[in-house]
Amino acid sequence: MTVKAKKYLGQHFLKDEEIAQQIADSLSGKGYAKVLEIGPGMGVLTKYLLQKNYTTHVIEIDAESVDYLKAHYLNLADRIISKDFLKINIADHFGDEQVAIIGNFPYNISTQIVFKTLENKHQIPEFSGMFQKEVAQRIAEKEGSKVYGILSVLTQAFYDVEYLFTVPPAVFNPPPKIDSGVIRLKRKENYTLPVNEKLFYRVVKTAFNHRRKTLRNSLKTMNLSDNLREDSIFDKRPEQLSVQEFINLTSKIEKDVI
Repeated sequence: MTVKAKKYLGQHFLKDEEIAQQIADSLSGKGYAKVLEIGPGMGVLTKYLLQKNYTTHVIEIDAESVDYLKAHYLNLADRIISKDFLKINIADHFGDEQVAIIGNFPYNISTQIVFKTLENKHQIPEFSGMFQKEVAQRIAEKEGSKVYGILSVLTQAFYDVEYLFTVPPAVFNPPPKIDSGVIRLKRKENYTLPVNEKLFYRVVKTAFNHRRKTLRNSLKTMNLSDNLREDSIFDKRPEQLSVQEFINLTSKIEKDVI
């Protein structure tokens, strides 16, 4: 693949074999028999995934990369999906089977990949991949931090998140101008929320859209009763609330709808 094509895809391809091995090893292989790698490029990570006990599939939108993979990984040829991950229906390709996600994700769509995973959490028990470092940190961050936000809360509501390690620019082609970070998500044993999920998303997103304000002000548009708005939780700003506190807040709002 040419450098021009790589830049068009917003992706920097890993060339360090040791790091590729570490990323491949980050998946446990437990609770699923299939793995889907997003954006394999020339297969530096793929080769290590193919050595595992699970069955590896890849999804790649770039035709040149697809041709390369078919030519160099003959046993993978019938498991290459030549489509955009963000546009596929996972069930169309894997039925109701559990499938883990892994990849060196293009920076420009990495958060969208996480949201797509959350939409399909019932089918994705584990997720491991490389992001722009600040995005990886944001996903893994806990309350009280300036980078804790919508992505942190929504991901951690359904998955246990672990920041694994940092990757320097020099191991990529072309090298990015920033560090990357590898994280792992493991779906919680009980990942069904005790509140309305759509309302939970709305509360979290509305709160962080005005993160400098207290919840009493940021959630004004939700038409809450004066009685509920006097609750002490509304004195806090959104970054001060843990995931569980957001769930509790959603529960209070659910009972208060006027």
